[in-house]
Amino acid sequence: MSDVPTSTLILLNLPPSILCGINLLTFNTTPTFLGIKNLPAGFHFLFTSPSASLSLRDGFWFHIPATSTSPTTVLRKWSPEDERLIPCPESEGQAFVKGKGGWKEVYEKHLTPYRQSAGVASNNNDAPAANPQDDREGAWESITSRITPTILSRFTKSDEDWTISSASSGLQDRDEIPGLSREEVRDVIGEEKELGMLGIDLKRTWREGAVGRERTEGARDRSWLLTDLCERHRSRGGAGVEVVKRGEESREERWGDVILGQMEICFLMVLTLANYSCLEEWKRILALVLTCEKSVRSESEFFARFLRLLKQQLERTDDVEGGLFDMSDDGGSFLKALLKGFKRRLGQIVESTGEEDGIEDVKEEFEEVENWVKDHYRWELGDEFVRSGMLELEDGEMVMMETKELEGEDESGEYAPVVVDSWWV
Repeated sequence: MSDVPTSTLILLNLPPSILCGINLLTFNTTPTFLGIKNLPAGFHFLFTSPSASLSLRDGFWFHIPATSTSPTTVLRKWSPEDERLIPCPESEGQAFVKGKGGWKEVYEKHLTPYRQSAGVASNNNDAPAANPQDDREGAWESITSRITPTILSRFTKSDEDWTISSASSGLQDRDEIPGLSREEVRDVIGEEKELGMLGIDLKRTWREGAVGRERTEGARDRSWLLTDLCERHRSRGGAGVEVVKRGEESREERWGDVILGQMEICFLMVLTLANYSCLEEWKRILALVLTCEKSVRSESEFFARFLRLLKQQLERTDDVEGGLFDMSDDGGSFLKALLKGFKRRLGQIVESTGEEDGIEDVKEEFEEVENWVKDHYRWELGDEFVRSGMLELEDGEMVMMETKELEGEDESGEYAPVVVDSWWV
């Protein structure tokens, strides 16, 4: 493929007018569309669907090296039987291009330049008509900065073919049908690709063998589980250090990168494929990280990066078809309660030590998130609410009113946690 001047994605036999997406941009294909050129270095995700009205979508991740001495060409061909793109041998790609008039003809007339905004002018008159999901350059790189080959391979359970569909699912998210074995379910609904989830079990957040107060503390502060997951999955990558090239920059894996990388992948699979299992994993990650306390001080850099990423993702929730989840005051109670609890934990950390040293960045990033949800959803994350007072009725009568509706959110009243010392083991 040395005749190609820039890194390209060649798509063989792609039907016209199907839905296609590259990263944050979606479009309908045209008869002359054969792929994308001028691909920048980094990780990319391409997905397709036979029709824009169909919910089932298939996609694959691929990587363009930054230090390659020659441009990279990624080949895929359309499978009419599976209605998705599958890997294509280089020899078949060469023959296809030759039949289209050669690389120069294909490159100049059938490949649209890579972009993330439909408003950018194209020098290719046959480029697909696109519908923008983003108008900000660099947005994709900012929300994929912790994704690595190791994380993708573990997530897709493949070292070479990083594919995923709307129906792909982790084991813990698969529906169990009473009276049917997993094999019988597979015969009924078809084979689903299994995804490599982190194994977050929020019902067991303490070490094996813990009893009594240690279990209670582990249930209230999930720092042990967070640390265990980070160390366990980090060691699976071999030496535990992975160098990733992005442009001229090289970086080493930092504590918690596996959590952030999984969070990035899952959010983007919800954004592009509407994958239910990825949404559940994303919510599990939030429920884990935002209920930690001890590790906030010891791993403050991780928590600052987590909150920064969360804000970036919340800024994109409107891109999810139908919304990521209902962000109204009622529907958004899941996230709102987590943020309120985390704010309370930050206050407890400062109160217990009498100083903010070491968590200034965490507080600063949380304030950014807090201000954003306040501006966009009118959420108040503080505990300063009027719970009782005098109310004047229409006839002028004054009555005393009291509400207990917020006790569930701030864990007070009947919702207050209670430490129970178990007498059994």
